[in-house]
Parts: sequence; structure tokens; C-alpha cells
Amino acid sequence: MEYRPYYLAREWSRLGHQVRILASARSHVRAQAPLLDGRSRLDETIDGIAYTWFDTPAYAGNGAGRVRNIAAFVLRLYREAGAIARQFRPDVVIASSTYPLDIWPARRIAKLAGARLLYELHDLWPLSPMELGGYSKWHPFIMLLQAAENTACRHADAVVSLLPKVREHLEAHGMAPDKLHIVPNGTDPAEWLRAPAPLPAGPAATLAALRRDGLFVVGYAGTHGVANALDTLLAAAALMRDEPVAFVLAGGGPDKARLQKRAQQAGLHKVCFLDPVGKQQVPALLACFDLAYIGWKRQRLYRFGIAPNKLIDYMMAARPILHAVEAGNDPVAEAGCGLTIAPEDAPALAQGIRSMLARGPEQRRAWGQQGKRFVLENLTYQVLGERFLKACG
Repeated sequence: MEYRPYYLAREWSRLGHQVRILASARSHVRAQAPLLDGRSRLDETIDGIAYTWFDTPAYAGNGAGRVRNIAAFVLRLYREAGAIARQFRPDVVIASSTYPLDIWPARRIAKLAGARLLYELHDLWPLSPMELGGYSKWHPFIMLLQAAENTACRHADAVVSLLPKVREHLEAHGMAPDKLHIVPNGTDPAEWLRAPAPLPAGPAATLAALRRDGLFVVGYAGTHGVANALDTLLAAAALMRDEPVAFVLAGGGPDKARLQKRAQQAGLHKVCFLDPVGKQQVPALLACFDLAYIGWKRQRLYRFGIAPNKLIDYMMAARPILHAVEAGNDPVAEAGCGLTIAPEDAPALAQGIRSMLARGPEQRRAWGQQGKRFVLENLTYQVLGERFLKACG
């Protein structure tokens, strides 16, 4: 379920490059772990891409277990740096984990191979656990993360960031101004241009019933977690309980049971929760939404920008988007594919839905087509893969 490295590697392979991805066999972002069958390492090829999976401890949540998992992977990479450098002889080594600690083994591999070193920034660690989790900058793990970020900023030959507003932060930690390259998340248009896989019977029946009842469907597809501001969506649903609008929340996550209980207790009969659907079924699901919602908490960390995959899915599905955010960038406004409102503001969200409903189907269709056009011109992995290669030198 971590698709960015796969898509980029596939594009580079198509261009004639050899790519190897080194990864932990256990990660919370995957629906299914590689089957090592007791081995400490598995080498396999997936769609022409060489993968090496290293066995690491299982974990749940963001506590000590995840730290042990990270430590095991980073130390394993560091110990095997010499063998990796000799066997694969890379020209470019990319450190590309959520956390920055892999910069040290990546730097070692690059030095032994005489390769360029790139640091790909997904999230700002240690700033994310500090601002979201309340950790002190003097916490030992935070200090270790900061040392790793400083190493990446000072010693990487180039820095690739998904987030567009990170320059000032990275330069404050030692990055030279000419090193930064912005390469956001993207999509594979082929997955959207073919006929979508049909929805399972249950979700299909639920969505068809809403359509028969003549309801305007406001949809959300993705993780049900605190960061996704779904409590605000339920509060807006309560404000609109007497209006011809239904709310569909598709997906899973740690907050789903609590959100379902809240909707039931509030008597929100036009709020429907659907189970997660497969990746190939997402286009069929989103096609059933009249309006796609994505929301965020009001959080200072977003001043560095956002790059959500979910938003790209909405745009490729040609859905008009209602975006509740306060961040350093606004992809919906940039693409001209919907409306943006303040985050964590249920009355503003309800009014935004009413406004988009009042604009009529032609305007909503135009917004949706504009979003799809924007992605096809700027955010396909063919485009992004070539842009990333420019950072490789």
C-alpha cells in the first residue's frame, strides 16, 4: 500500500534504468507483508523491479515496537552496506523513508559505491512527532531524528520533497538552496482509463438506494483517523439532517467504530459507513459521489504544505471537491477543481455543501473535469519520474 516507490521505480525501469528497492518486510502501511517463511531476507522481482525485503520485528501503533522495527531495519542496512554497494553498484542512492534515520546507511552505501546521495522527504521528522505528538526536542529519540535530518540536509547531493513549502525549514538545518527539488505525489492514469472493477454487492446496493431516493451524495474515501477531520463531517451532517443530502464514509481506520457510534447516537440516518474497497474498485466508488470531501485538522505543521494521495484520486475520478484546510498550499485552488473552506468548522462545511449543490451539475462537472485535466498534465508518474531523475544529476 506504499505505491510511490513502486510507480517511480517502474517509470525508471521503462526508461532503461536498473532499480532496486530495499525495504522492511513489516510496515503498518501495507495490507499484506512479504512472505519470508523464516528467512531473514527475501529477494524478488515485481513488475521488473528488484526488491530486497529485510525481516524486522512486528509492531502495532507508534510506540516502542515501531522504534524497534525502525532500528532493526536501519542497522541491517548499515551492516550490509558494503555488500549492497559491491553487488548492485548503484549510481544513485535514495534515502526515502517516513523517518530520516535511513540517511546514515544510504550515505554509507553511496560512499562505498561512489554514488550520488539523494534524500526524499515525505514527512518532516522530528517536527511531526513534536508538533503532533507533543514530544520535547530534548527527548532522546527526537534528538536522534534531528541529527539524522541535519545529516541529510548537509550531506545529500540533492533533496526531493513531496511538500512544497519546506525550503526555509531545510535551509535552517543546513541544506544548500540549490539542492531542493519538489516532486509531489502522482498517479498512474492507465488505472483510471480502463473499465473500473465493480463494487461489492453491499456498497453497490447502498449507493444505488441513495440515488433512487434522490439524495445528493457527499463522499469521503480513505482512512478514518483523527487527522482526517471526520467529526467535522458528522457535525455538518447533523446540521443538514433535514436536507436532501447523504454522507458516505468509505474505508477503515482507528476511529471508524467511534464515528459509527457517534452517528448512531445522533440519529444521523443519512450517514452511511462502507467497508474499504480494493484499489481497483476505487474508481467505481468515487463515481458514485456527487461531491468528494477531504478535510484536515487545524494544525501548524501543514504550513509546510500537503500532498495527499486521496486528493489525486478524487481529481482523477473527475469529482468536484470540497476541501477543508489551512495549509501552505492548496491543490484544489491550484487546480481549480472545487471550493476550499476553513478546517474544523461544521457550519462552514455545511454551507460549502449547500453552495456546491446550488451551483448546479454543469459547474460541478466542469470542476471535476478541470481536476482530472490538471492531474493528467502535471501529476502522472511518467511526468514525475522524469522530474525526479533531474534531481539525480
